[in-house]
Amino acid sequence: MAAVSSMRKMYGLCFHAVRQTAGRKASRLLQHRTFRVTAVHQQQPFDSSLEKPQFPGASAEFVDHLEFIQPNVISGIPIYRVMDRQGKIVNPSEDPQLSKETVLNFYQKMTLLNTMDRILYESQRQGRISFYMTNYGEEGTHVGSAAALDPNDLVFGQYREAGVLMYRGFPLDLFMAQCYANADDLGKGRQMPVHYGSRDLNFVTISSPLATQLPQAAGAAYALKRENENRAVICYFGEGAASEGDAHAGLNFSATLECPLIFFCRNNGYAISTPTNEQYRGDGIAARGPGYGMLSIRVDGNDVFAVYNATKEARRRAVAENQPFLIEAMTYRIGHHSTSDDSSAYRSVDEVNYWDKQDHPISRLRHYMTARGWWSEDDERSWRKQSRKTVMEAFERAEKRLKPNPELLFTDVYQEMTPNLEKQRESLWRHVQQYKEHYPLDLYDKYQH
Repeated sequence: MAAVSSMRKMYGLCFHAVRQTAGRKASRLLQHRTFRVTAVHQQQPFDSSLEKPQFPGASAEFVDHLEFIQPNVISGIPIYRVMDRQGKIVNPSEDPQLSKETVLNFYQKMTLLNTMDRILYESQRQGRISFYMTNYGEEGTHVGSAAALDPNDLVFGQYREAGVLMYRGFPLDLFMAQCYANADDLGKGRQMPVHYGSRDLNFVTISSPLATQLPQAAGAAYALKRENENRAVICYFGEGAASEGDAHAGLNFSATLECPLIFFCRNNGYAISTPTNEQYRGDGIAARGPGYGMLSIRVDGNDVFAVYNATKEARRRAVAENQPFLIEAMTYRIGHHSTSDDSSAYRSVDEVNYWDKQDHPISRLRHYMTARGWWSEDDERSWRKQSRKTVMEAFERAEKRLKPNPELLFTDVYQEMTPNLEKQRESLWRHVQQYKEHYPLDLYDKYQH
């Protein structure tokens, strides 16, 4: 009996130590006031003599009356902002105090992206490229978040993050080359337009299926954690993608594996033609964070400074503490979902005009700069003229370039071409030679066969 009693005491001490370790880990979630989140209470040491739940899956109390949790008893998660719609700083202590040069760079990148969008959108309408997606209204989420990252941080985008890549230094010529699938395209013409990627800039190539990037980002962040590098991963997605099963997998993996990862949700109001009230019934996407055990914040996505502050703090803590963060940036998709969409079929012109004229991230930042004497009407006219000229020059160069060499259809999969691929390659060239009048090979780069 003494041996049994001793074993019980040892078991209790070990279990208590494990509980204390788990408690210390959970307490890290409560150390910073910037992110207001409802934390799970620290689970108490195991004591079978107490009439309290001992289930390992959650910490709670027993109740003796039947009551379902109401979804709307708590007011909505507040939206963090720094500037109002007129570009005035609401709380001076939240002003990031960025230099004039930095703010001007923000503005020029946002407007350059806007100019590129207009020209490439018109190009698709003229039949010069097959497809395009604009970023109208979401420029603040791109530039604000990109500026807060380290250049070595890894980016997983969806298909509306061109501004992130532009801020990192991706040249206009390569944007154009990708959309035109010409010989300069880093992807060698294998992807549809707007599916950018750059190994040099740590920007993972975009894929079309929704939410596949979330579990991939979790895996990449876990790898960085294991390598003990001072790097983070940021993963962008829309509120529609948050309804996919892959979103749950990515969020849950990152939380349980404690990965240095920032989930950045662009809540722009519509998942193609599906409005948010048909997409979910809860309080947006940030409300899901506590359920996964991660710190969350909702920001004004049309306020580039609010996006910058939130991403910078999330990035700092994600690396320092090895834990994921969820940022929900509230914004509005002013343009059509893509060139395959006509948004006038599911929303009013007045609604779109409000966001375009009254609450736009570019005009808000311009108000801020104008109030400080950093920008004038002359500056605006000069920059708009210069930026359009720069984009048009890149556009014209891209149109004149040849298409990628057809041989590239069979490369980059295996180090040495397999017999099966060799047969496919030979079959292709037999077909091309037989019907050469339908295949203008002079339009392709360095054709050799």
